[in-house]
This record gives sequence, C-alpha cells and structure tokens, in this order.
Amino acid sequence: MARIGVDVGGTNTDIILETFAGDSVGAGIYRHKVPSTTQDQSIGVLQGLLEVCDKAGIERNEVSTIVHGTTVATNISIEHNGAEVGMLTTKGFRDILHIGRHKRPHNFSLHFDVPWQSKPLVKRRHRIPISERILPPFGEVEVSLNEEEVRQAANKLKESGIKSVIVGFLFSFLNKDHELRAKEIVLEEIPDAYVCCSCEVVDAMREYERFSTTAMNAYIGPKTSLYLNNLEHQLKENGIDADLRIIQSNGGLATVDSCCEKPVNILMSGPAGGVIGGSYFANLDDEKNIITVDIGGTSADISTLVGGDMKIMNPRDSYVGGHPVMVPMIDLITIGAGGGSIAYIDEAGGFQVGPRSAGSMPGPACYDRGGEEPTVTDANILLGRLDPDQMLGGNLKIDPDLSYKAIKEKIADPLGLSVKDAALGIIRIVNNNMALAIRSNSVAKGVDPREYMLMPFGGAGPVHGPALAEEVNAKGVIAPPAPGITSAAGLLTTNLKYEVTRSYLCELTSISGNHSEVLQSLLEELDEEASNKLIKDGVEYSQIKLTRFAECRYHGQGFELRAEIPEGKLTIDAIQQVIENFHLQHDIDYGYRYDEAEVELVTLRVVGESPSKILQWNKLEPASSNSLEEAFMYERETTFDAGQTLMTPRYDRSYLLSGHTIDGPALVMQHDSTCLVPPGWNASVSNFGNLMISKSS
Repeated sequence: MARIGVDVGGTNTDIILETFAGDSVGAGIYRHKVPSTTQDQSIGVLQGLLEVCDKAGIERNEVSTIVHGTTVATNISIEHNGAEVGMLTTKGFRDILHIGRHKRPHNFSLHFDVPWQSKPLVKRRHRIPISERILPPFGEVEVSLNEEEVRQAANKLKESGIKSVIVGFLFSFLNKDHELRAKEIVLEEIPDAYVCCSCEVVDAMREYERFSTTAMNAYIGPKTSLYLNNLEHQLKENGIDADLRIIQSNGGLATVDSCCEKPVNILMSGPAGGVIGGSYFANLDDEKNIITVDIGGTSADISTLVGGDMKIMNPRDSYVGGHPVMVPMIDLITIGAGGGSIAYIDEAGGFQVGPRSAGSMPGPACYDRGGEEPTVTDANILLGRLDPDQMLGGNLKIDPDLSYKAIKEKIADPLGLSVKDAALGIIRIVNNNMALAIRSNSVAKGVDPREYMLMPFGGAGPVHGPALAEEVNAKGVIAPPAPGITSAAGLLTTNLKYEVTRSYLCELTSISGNHSEVLQSLLEELDEEASNKLIKDGVEYSQIKLTRFAECRYHGQGFELRAEIPEGKLTIDAIQQVIENFHLQHDIDYGYRYDEAEVELVTLRVVGESPSKILQWNKLEPASSNSLEEAFMYERETTFDAGQTLMTPRYDRSYLLSGHTIDGPALVMQHDSTCLVPPGWNASVSNFGNLMISKSS
C-alpha cells in the first residue's frame, strides 16, 4: 500500500508519494508541490494529496499511511491567536507565569519586550488560586485539595466563556492526585472544555517551565485539534482511509489522538522533517558530518548533525514565541530568510532583507499576484540564477519585468545603485544573515564547519549553497536529489516515537539507601508507560525499542544533560556507566569535564520507538561516459557574487547519471529547485543522485 509524506511550508506544500510492487502502478516515487493555503492549511494539503494520487495514477484507497509535517501549532504561538486559557494553581503562586525566572531577554537593553508578560498565555484574571499543598521530596499532602474552591473556579471560568483550562499545582510531579482530581471536577462543570494537567504534559520539576509548557499546550490545543480532526475527516470524505501520522518536534511520529492531547509536542513539526530528510540523503552516500539549511519561501531552518546524529535541544533553550516549552525538540535555529523574504530600506536608511515575507500570496513581485515589494526570488530572477520560464517546470508563470521594476523603485533608485548591484546586495545580505545563523549553530557550539558538508535544500536552498559554504568555510555542498521535497521525504524515514519522563533527585556518585531500588522501579514504570502508548497505536510488543536516559548535572549546576542508561537492571556498574556517559556528554557540549565532582540525577526519560518502513531511494545508473550532451539544455547570462556576468550553461538534472561531473559556471535545473555551480567550482553526481559541489582543486 502506498505512503505519502506532506510537509506544509510558509509558501509551498511539498508532497512525496511512494508506491510499492503490490500497488496498481508498481514501485515508484512521485513528487508534487502546491501553494500553501495559510488561511487553512488543510485546503492545500488535501488538494496536493488528491493531485499526487492522480499524477501517479493510483486509487485513493491504495494509500495506507500519510505522514504530515505541519506549522499549525507554530503559527498559533507566533501569531498570538490561540485560545483564551484559564488556570487553577496552588494558592500563593498565582503569578509564577508572570514572574518567570526574572531573566531579561536582552541583558544590556533598556527597551525590550518580555513575552511572558506582554503576551501572557494565561491572563492574570483567569489564574485562580486553589487551597492545596504537596510537599517535597516524597509528595506528602500538607493541605488537602479544596474541591469546593475548584468547583467555584470552574464555574467562574465557565461564566467568562473560557473552554481551555490548565491545572498546575506545586510538586505535582511527586504526587499527581490533586491535579487529576481537579481536572475531573472541571470537566464535570465544563464538559466540553479542553483541560490538561501539568503532570500529563510535562511530568518534571521546575514549576515555571512546567506551567508555561502546559499553558502553551492549552493555548494551541483547541485550534490544533480542530485542524487535525478536520483533516482526518476530509481525507475519509475524499476516499482516503489512511492512517494519519504527525511528525513531532523530536523527529518521531505520533497519532492524531496523541497530538490532539499534547499538541505542544508538534510545535516544531515543520522544521523537524527537513533535518531528518537531510540526514537521510547524506547517509545514502555515507556523509555523516553535515549542516542542514532548509531554505523555503519564508524561513531558513539550520541544524548541525555530528556523526550523523540529530541532537535534541537542551530544555533550557527550548523557547517558542518567547515562552519556555520544556518538550524534546531537534536542535535547530529558524530565521526569517527565504525566497519570499522582502528587501527594504528601513527608517534609518539601512538596507535590510527579511524577516518579513511575501509568502505564497501575494508572493514575490514576479509572481504577478499583486506583490510590489522586491524579494530574494526577484533578485535571483534578475541575476539570471532562476529562469522565469523554468519555475516549477514552467508551471509557475513569472514576469521578470516586475522583478526589475520592484528592485529599481524600492532599492536601487533610493540608494543610488544600479539595479544589478541592488539585486546582488539583496543576495549578499540574506546570505550573510543565514551565515550568522549557521555559525551560531555550529562554531558557537564548538563545531568546526571546515569538517562539515553544507546541505542546502528547500526550493531556494541549492542556489544559495556555494556562497553560504564559502562564507562559513564548509568543506563543500551536498544538494540532495529532490531539494524541494526533502522535508516531505524525511517524513517517510522516521519512526513512531513517544517520550515519557519522571523527575527524581538523587546523587549518583554517592548513591545510597534505597535510591537505586526506587530508580529501578521508576524505570520499569516508564518502560511500561512508553510501551503502552505504542501498543495503543497498534504496535506489536516485539516491535518496540526502548531507550533510557538519565538527565544529570554536576552538583550546583542549574541545568542537565542527557546520559544514556544501559539496558537491563540498574546495577552499580550500570550507574557508573551513566556517570561516565554524562562526563562524556559534558565534555562534548562544553569542552571539559569534572571527573571528581558529584553527579546528580534530576529526571529519568524513556524513549519508546517502533521502526517504520524507510523510503527506498534507488541508485542512479552509472554514466557510460562523461558526456553531458543529453543533459545540456541551453545557455543564458548569469551574474555571480563577484559581479561578473557570464554566459552559463543549464543542465537538466533528470538526465544526470552517477559519475557525471560539471564544471562551473553552470546551473542544474529540476522541477522543484535550481542548483548553482559558480565559476571555479565543480559538481559531481553521487551514486544516489546527490550533487556534490566543491571548489575546483
């Protein structure tokens, strides 16, 4: 049965369909792209799914699985249009969400915004204190839950029209009873409310981050659930009775029900697919050290993979929309730099590009949809790096005169530049913005880009790749076989995955008493919880893989790092291995370790996975000779970074075979993207169709 990966970007929705030998059309891979419908992503998603089925010639009922990467939850948090949320919290701690950790977003600025205060997820008037108290370290009840206060609070929220409620009590990670009972009472009073407890969303210590994450879950929950359930319903109405899976921020898949319950887990759903897709295509040719740069129409997502491993972001760095969100996320940076990024002159006369984007509607000026501001795409069109008659295989109609007009009127004339220099300026600025972000995700974290290949993808990625690689001193560039749908392809290469946690503080180096027995018991509980989540999704127990982690820190540190726990019983030897794994991780992240220091356990985490079928990407046929005659299309003038304009050949990538080499200057054309090979560079085609672009020796 066929599978589809569908990834929604700010400008386009990318789709890949994989069919197998038993399907009516046989085994094959089909790619498609449609404009994103920002008012309702499901419109574009459904359109693309139906069109790709027609394109492949398969029946809709032949599709068994759809894997979806969505920015619905992300957009709600950024656009601040989520649900009105009410909160029940421990008496005396009503203002935790306002106070935060007294951190200044910008230490040395007198003018800054504090998002958790200026745009609170829960307004103060909707935060209601409740009499109850749980005590550390073992969760004893000091003050019993006042159920009448909970009932009155629920009715007060009901009168205010609030249908999204969170329950966040102190130390609920030690004893959940009060939170769960309060939830029952709220649902008795407001049966149709969206209610979540902090112990259900983040069962871990640190009340501010726990409350903030739970508040974000309730803030985005109603709209996200509506979108996912509506999409599932529309698929069935249109004859696609497939299992719908959603990619989470940690790179794993989850069911619709799970994502409706904890939508906070899919806040970074969109960018995660790109990192996984980049890793997949690099691994085909055994490239492990890569920096992925996913450049779409609206943003650029950047991640560094060391030895082929995707790093999970440290919880202290996990912020979305300015709010801390303590859930696992792939370590990446997103900046407003893409093909639709708008170039403008600011109030001080400075030349800027982004983060504002023209999106898909109206899009760049050259789209002739009413956009009048120049964008990065307009600059590439004017410089001859994108051919107007070849965009999306000629299906996207482009008017280059509109690009010229927009750049001339908005940039060139006000700054006294030629139109060509203004266009080059747009490219240089956006490349510099992306290079700074690449350095912050690599050099600033102890990674030397000289040992890494840059993998640019997305519709706009490969045309910027060589300039970015030169800017950050990367070894070279890998342009994947299908740059425009790499994120969608990544969706078909990842596993069903759930993570469960439990906080438990104890010293590991000098562990004593019954701590090791308690840890063993907690791990067994977490193993069972993670397994049950997968079994609920129809996974056989034999297909479940469990990986255990201890989140540790040196005594006196404020935040933790993950250290893997060996399989089996938690013996003294296993605990010593955990300590050594922590020392190693600390050395990798910070460049030093304290072997004599006390190591403290803070949280246990179990990751449950079920392996999925991996996308089968076939090898290319070997080139019988180095002749490029069949691939050659035509020549046109192209302007490169140094300002020189050269007659540059275009090659059709679909005719390139393994072993073909191309000397720059050249453009390699395909339906979903264009690869730039500058003068002094060359490109070689790998066994699996990756284009390896590097400086000529």
